[in-house]
Amino acid sequence: MRLVLACVGRLKAGPEREIATRYLMRAAAGARAIGLTGVDLREIDESRSRRPEDRRVEEAKALRALIAPGARVIALDERGGALTSERFAADIGRARDAGAAGYVLAIGGADGFDPEFRESAHLTIAFGAMTWPHQLARIMAAEQLYRATTILAGHPYHRA
Repeated sequence: MRLVLACVGRLKAGPEREIATRYLMRAAAGARAIGLTGVDLREIDESRSRRPEDRRVEEAKALRALIAPGARVIALDERGGALTSERFAADIGRARDAGAAGYVLAIGGADGFDPEFRESAHLTIAFGAMTWPHQLARIMAAEQLYRATTILAGHPYHRA
């Protein structure tokens, strides 16, 4: 199973991209030891449609094109619930053990997710009640994927 961070929008070169890439590389380095085949970052361009509803629909279609059939999709959305890092890691472990094709953590565009996309997700989670800039949300998502791999490996990176 592959871990995938699928994002609407492309980060420009700079410190935010470097930090996110560093965490994804760390996750990838330990992936095989816990039965994962790899870790990917997939980005799509933001829709240029005029209406927010149309942008959400177009972006959802493009995100779906990135997702392997049978993959478990997690939508990172302000309407989502909170998960501990341990529960997030456990969900990844359950998906792996069930033979899911992938585990996709999706970050929507500035207008959020199309309701159908969000409702079809296995889980909808939020990084708290506050709104975070897209760049920081991506870094936090990448770090949580890395943290999940360390939890599943029993590595001491994660301490309660």
